[in-house]
Amino acid sequence: MFIEQPPWFFRALYPQAIFRMDPKEKAVYLTFDDGPIPEVTPWVLDLLEKYHIKATFFMVGDNIHKHPEEYRLVVEKGHRIGNHTYNHIRGFEYSNSEYLANAQKADEWIQSDLFRPPHGHMGFRQYYTLRHHYKIIMWDLVTRDYSKQMRPKQVFENVKRYARNGSIITFHDSLKSWNNGNLQYALPRSIEYLLQEGYAFKVF
Repeated sequence: MFIEQPPWFFRALYPQAIFRMDPKEKAVYLTFDDGPIPEVTPWVLDLLEKYHIKATFFMVGDNIHKHPEEYRLVVEKGHRIGNHTYNHIRGFEYSNSEYLANAQKADEWIQSDLFRPPHGHMGFRQYYTLRHHYKIIMWDLVTRDYSKQMRPKQVFENVKRYARNGSIITFHDSLKSWNNGNLQYALPRSIEYLLQEGYAFKVF
């Protein structure tokens, strides 16, 4: 549960970051990390279009540089874009200036007011600087679709178990989630389940 739904003390590390939206509203916020990539992004977009859902894509700048067509498709279809750094780097492994420079490099491609740290963490100085420039969007439910230890049904069960009013739900627009079959199985079933439960899908 610590990974799927972060506890209060983890949320307290980043006090002005957004982990969950309005708990009184029956709505969820679908997000995708790490794209765009040609093997996965078009499939995700087609599925979202089928259900008339808008989502937020936290993108890696280098992937946008490599796959501009897929990036263009996401923008043209009206989804929100967020900064996920240029090289998907771990905050704790870089100095404050290096990390901020990497985020800035991504912003030259993305130009968004939303930021999500890769791997879900960053140093305190990095966080306190970035929060003056971005809305820091974390998550209330990470599906763990990227994990080799997770089977497709387990990913779907995470959504069923942890989704609640205001949940920010994280899937991954990546080969890790695609090659193990987790995304293809869990994402459409999760959308169907959440719709049946009466949730609206919103963006930031």
